[in-house]
Amino acid sequence: MTEKKPVILIIEDDLDVAEMLDAYFRVQGYEVYVANWGEDGVKACQAKHPDLVILDIRLPDIDGYEVAKRLRDNRRTASTPIIFLTEKRSRAERLQGLELGADDYITKPFDIQELRLRVRNSLQRSTLGAVTNPVTNLPEGTIVDERLSECLDSDDWAIMLVTLDNLESFREAYGFVASDDVLRAVSIMVQNSARKVGNPNDFVGHFSPSEFVVVTTPEVINDLGERIRTRLEQSLDYFYPLRDREQKKPAKRLALQMAELLPMDGPFKDLDHLKSLLHRKRK
Repeated sequence: MTEKKPVILIIEDDLDVAEMLDAYFRVQGYEVYVANWGEDGVKACQAKHPDLVILDIRLPDIDGYEVAKRLRDNRRTASTPIIFLTEKRSRAERLQGLELGADDYITKPFDIQELRLRVRNSLQRSTLGAVTNPVTNLPEGTIVDERLSECLDSDDWAIMLVTLDNLESFREAYGFVASDDVLRAVSIMVQNSARKVGNPNDFVGHFSPSEFVVVTTPEVINDLGERIRTRLEQSLDYFYPLRDREQKKPAKRLALQMAELLPMDGPFKDLDHLKSLLHRKRK
């Protein structure tokens, strides 16, 4: 299977510099897109979802500061690493860029090898930093894997998977804001249930963007599961506008699936085996 290339968006009005950076980073193994205007750069970033943006401050329409502000104000691009590329050298100007959330800053004329290393380092920091969900602020990724891995060395645990089905259909019908509100509300209900019925050290995180995982103990998992199921099933209809709630539209409505996994369901070869079994037990 071919590994996905990191995507870089270059927003630079100097055509010679833009062409040189485009050619250089393609040779380095990146997928590269170029925009020569600030407005075009904002649109390209929202359409291409780059892993990193190299952004010139001096642009023909809006400046790089305004581009950075718009990217940071948009949920989809809020965490995209930005490296400012500019002729400006003053401390005040650099601070202005950093205050807008730039990850790094390099001035012209620049050493292309230095820029390459800054790009590499920013991408590595971005990958390592993706440990919380941007909508719910719950742990995800490596933090969840580490917590689940701890279960492999113990016999006193119980894992619950809470899956929200058809969230994509809901998002298509009502938009990102409404679907994010659903995720936040569900996350709060799951966390509140764990606080009320579970143990003080119970763990709640994301298995995937629309799946929540709870690590608790065998003594409470049945009561906790019943509380979560009851709360969510009572609430799902209320996420819809009244007209659609009454007419039972759209056809693919939000639905709940849950699964429980206990040590007796093992033995487990490794973390991937545990996660696979947990998925298969959904109902």
